[in-house]
Amino acid sequence: MNLQQLRYVLEIVRHKLSVSDAANALYTSQPGVSKQVKLLEEELGIEIFVRHGKRLTAVTEPGRQVMAIAERMLREADNLRQVGQDFRNEDAGRLVIATTHTQARYALPRVVADFMRRFPKVQLHIHQGNPRQICEQVLAGEADIAIATEAASDLGDLVLLPCHQWNRSVIARKGHPILREHPLTLEAINRFPIITYDPAFTGRSQINKAFLSRGLKPNVILTAIDSDVIKTYVNMDLGIGIIASMAFDPLVDRELAVMDAAHLFESSTTRIGLPRNAWLRGYAYAFIEMFAPHISRHVVDAALAGTEGSDPGL
Repeated sequence: MNLQQLRYVLEIVRHKLSVSDAANALYTSQPGVSKQVKLLEEELGIEIFVRHGKRLTAVTEPGRQVMAIAERMLREADNLRQVGQDFRNEDAGRLVIATTHTQARYALPRVVADFMRRFPKVQLHIHQGNPRQICEQVLAGEADIAIATEAASDLGDLVLLPCHQWNRSVIARKGHPILREHPLTLEAINRFPIITYDPAFTGRSQINKAFLSRGLKPNVILTAIDSDVIKTYVNMDLGIGIIASMAFDPLVDRELAVMDAAHLFESSTTRIGLPRNAWLRGYAYAFIEMFAPHISRHVVDAALAGTEGSDPGL
């Protein structure tokens, strides 16, 4: 058994059981991948895949357990390599942050600028996606840190650390009737077309929950994955917007007016996601603490190790 065989198995599953696609992704031959998987099955005395002729059609129950162990072993192998890199060159390397548009656009710029000044030799990459995608990127080793609100809590190998709480505002073109509503209510909001986030993004579940608690069905006419798109269509007077309060900039959004709606919705929590038992470079700890000062290196290590009482709270 060797690590390469385990990589082949995981890559096949990642490519929906296509051996040829897995081989292409690994820059090797299809017969070579098939042979190594067969050798692994013979050594373990089990079948990892269900076969129909030459095609793989499913993963067996023993195969699913092999996959879980293989992911952990490959992650630990990567950790070993990172240990060497960390001690050879503590202030140089690569850090990949996977996050949503709202976090990348409004929450991270100051942190990124400070980080780049402090660690000029580190290549910083920001990947954007929906919360599920960015959490899966971290677990697949494609990113080091996930930052999101609607984090995928069902992914058991992901450690989630709470960073910030935030709430929402209602935006509208200046002069819009909603701006005369004092106090602002959900019933008043619901009299107008609503433009807000896609259901996968930025605390949308809290918006739905608030309307449902009042027996209302929100009149959502348009959804988007980021705040800038929402503001664009609100500025066209197609409806009123519900956005993260951090996304409104009075200097930039001069055609719009804003109303605080924190009293109408439960607050949402932005979280950092890390793979359990990950080995982090020193500058990764620094980035986390710059983004959320209460999450120190000690807190991160305790959470990754599953130490009781390691939740940093807010």
